[in-house]
Amino acid sequence: MGRSLATFSSGLELANFVVSSELPNHSWAAIQNLYREISQQEGLSPSPSPSVRFKVEQKPNCTIITFLTWPACSKDYIQGGGDLISSSTLKETFPLFQFLCTKDNPHVSINKAALELFASIRGSLPYLKSQIDNSKPLIITGNSLGGSIASLFTLSLLETLDFSTTKCPLCITFGSPLIGDDGLQEAISKYPTWNSCFLHVVSDQDPIPRLLISPHNPIGSDSQTNVYKPFGTFLLCSELGCACFEYSQSILDLLKATYLEGPENQNPNQVLELYEEIIKRLRCKEICKDSTQVVRWDIVTESLQANIITQLEAIGLLRPQQQQQNMGIDHLITNIEKQEKKLVFMRKQGFNPSKELNDMKVRMAYLEWYKKMSKDKKTGYYDNYKNGSHTSDFEITKHKRALNNYWVEMVDEAEKRPQKEGASFRTRWFFAGTNYRRMIEPLEIAEYYKEGHQRDYINQGRSKHYKKLEQWLNETLEKPASGPNYLKKQNVASNLIEDSCFWAHVEEAFISCKLLSSSELSTDHRDKESSKLIDFENYVYSLMKNYAVSPEIFLRQSSFMKWWKEYKKIIGTSYSSRLTDLMKNVKNYDRYAIGDLEFP
Repeated sequence: MGRSLATFSSGLELANFVVSSELPNHSWAAIQNLYREISQQEGLSPSPSPSVRFKVEQKPNCTIITFLTWPACSKDYIQGGGDLISSSTLKETFPLFQFLCTKDNPHVSINKAALELFASIRGSLPYLKSQIDNSKPLIITGNSLGGSIASLFTLSLLETLDFSTTKCPLCITFGSPLIGDDGLQEAISKYPTWNSCFLHVVSDQDPIPRLLISPHNPIGSDSQTNVYKPFGTFLLCSELGCACFEYSQSILDLLKATYLEGPENQNPNQVLELYEEIIKRLRCKEICKDSTQVVRWDIVTESLQANIITQLEAIGLLRPQQQQQNMGIDHLITNIEKQEKKLVFMRKQGFNPSKELNDMKVRMAYLEWYKKMSKDKKTGYYDNYKNGSHTSDFEITKHKRALNNYWVEMVDEAEKRPQKEGASFRTRWFFAGTNYRRMIEPLEIAEYYKEGHQRDYINQGRSKHYKKLEQWLNETLEKPASGPNYLKKQNVASNLIEDSCFWAHVEEAFISCKLLSSSELSTDHRDKESSKLIDFENYVYSLMKNYAVSPEIFLRQSSFMKWWKEYKKIIGTSYSSRLTDLMKNVKNYDRYAIGDLEFP
């Protein structure tokens, strides 16, 4: 029986693809070439403090942008700049990563040393971005702290790149230190498209990637106390082979567990030689070739453990001659197993609006039928639901509840996403969201006022997700013209009322009429309710003038016509206004329904 396509997690697919495509070889060659060029130019007397150097290479099949620090940064330099700087601190001076922040994740923090070096080439960023050819793959690479600069440059691209038309950039780093906190890790890892842009290659003999890991977090523990958190896929390498992981806590545990102590003051050239050897080995074989079966969670647990053990063996753990070091490995294996299962579960549970879209379309079609049936009954959609007790009304309630659950989750997901990603998400779905809001919110209003004991739905009863959907529409659409266009007038009979809170305004106006009919109302309260009705008149007239309400409001049994009946009693025959003059002529109702009513 043939073996399945290699995958331990989605990170293994990425790593195997990258290795088979020779991209690490091209990336490492670009790093070496830049090192040689700089060393020839600088000689033996480089500047005392590191500076960022970069180079753009336009290959026939890809573009490679390489970042280095010169001279190579020492352990002391990286540890000395190990402080984290919050995005809130940078909001005014360097807001390049503010787009990663969300309502649930309001701050991300970045390593001070990496950020200061990246900020030093701020003036060169427009040039670098201008060199990107959207028709070719983009590879961004760097070694050590140069890899941190490469990661930050890649992050800066995520805000502006449209992944529907542009190839995803791929950032390949070698021996790069961690660059951010759990806020940054969460912002990137939550979106597979973003997370898949990063592949970090790490040798078991390189101390640099491990410098910023807390020494107080025991291997294999459940502690989450480490300040720095990894993101992307990590390709961990030893002389025996390599394996990859993408769950943050697994990576932290393995970075510590796999480290073979080198000389205290390791020569940067020796570190370069380590990765040169890794690249040579990667040319010869696939990653963890002996454990390339798909992990199936319905198979016995031992099968997953076997995959994990094989991976750990490939990166130098579980060596028979190192019995003492293997003591804590059982706990580590258990934790990795737990974390990998959690990762797969989270992906399965991830919100995907497209999965349920067809079901939501069916439910909306049912509501369209209900709207037509209500119109045929001369009652109207809103009032038929408000007054109804038929079987079809109970069915509508079920559809309404399902649609509400879907759109509440949709809005919540958009709110959680980083600014750029969230904006793209909202733009893609706001037309469907607007149609839903205009169809369903009137039913919410009907339920709210059905018993006749409540007021002020807009401020007291309106759900947050309706407010957000309306806000997105207003932010996306251009300012409307002063009057309706021809097509809008012609289709007015089939259009939904544009303001989904229209019926709440009608209910409030009807309540005002009832209060004014009462002899117990004080003068001040009478003036207040009269003023509300004047405002309502102007509101309705402006909607009619723009053909933004459905002709169904003129149906004899509608709540709007009930309001008009009460209002006529209050204003008497001598009162005149734009709306009352229109309403007194019943022929205007039919003219409006065919788009033939002219407004002064």
